[in-house]
Amino acid sequence: MTGRIRYGARSDEERRAALLRREEAPPVWSEAVNAVWETDPEAVAAVLPRPLQPGERPLVRATITRVEMAGMVFGAGYFAVSARHEGEAGEYPLLMPMTSERAMTGGRETFGEPKKMGTVEVAVEGDGGTGAAVTAVMARLGVDLVSVSGRLGDPVEPPPERTKKDFYFKFLLDPSGKGFDEEPALVHCTKVERIRSIRPIESGSVVLGDSPFDPVADLPVVAMVELTHQERSTLQRGEIVTRVPSDWILPFAHQRYDDPLP
Repeated sequence: MTGRIRYGARSDEERRAALLRREEAPPVWSEAVNAVWETDPEAVAAVLPRPLQPGERPLVRATITRVEMAGMVFGAGYFAVSARHEGEAGEYPLLMPMTSERAMTGGRETFGEPKKMGTVEVAVEGDGGTGAAVTAVMARLGVDLVSVSGRLGDPVEPPPERTKKDFYFKFLLDPSGKGFDEEPALVHCTKVERIRSIRPIESGSVVLGDSPFDPVADLPVVAMVELTHQERSTLQRGEIVTRVPSDWILPFAHQRYDDPLP
């Protein structure tokens, strides 16, 4: 046998070098359409596993993003509701469709993000001047789940850098097919968001598609709060803050994994 077997064990130096490369990576700026709306408060309460509680307002956020990173272009979707844990405000993502397997597995296995393979697209007409048409969609299994359309307004002053929290439940299904292999972990993910360009989307609309696998239509648009086109960068770090009883999370496992019955 000659040469190195690449599936073999890596040295401590190689693993440290890989970690250092991740820590020193420059910010990744992406193009995103961000929609926030008020929805039915009972619907928000119904989708939150314990110990999460509804936020002060029954808000939904859908962000549809085109990302260029390390020579790779992929789409990233985000669909979340406002939530609180022990008085700390944040958001609880229900769905995060990705167009890249690498983007999906990294966040799902490390943070417990509800990532699934899907279609995520953002398109701006022409040179993107004021009045240009903008469309964005996140879709899965042949259904356009969130579709946004409108026209770009004039640029406005970007907001200051902000720090927000996302709440995830990290778990693995037991090989027996019954329950989890250990108690789920509640993860607090701290995100630092920077926006360098922001424009309102005028005469805009948000349409939710109905799907048995991703029932986002159960969180309807009651009143629009924000609809914008952005250039943004996000850095995140996560930590396990507690373990929670399996029976609190098991009824919600279908949020992560498609139910095969439909």
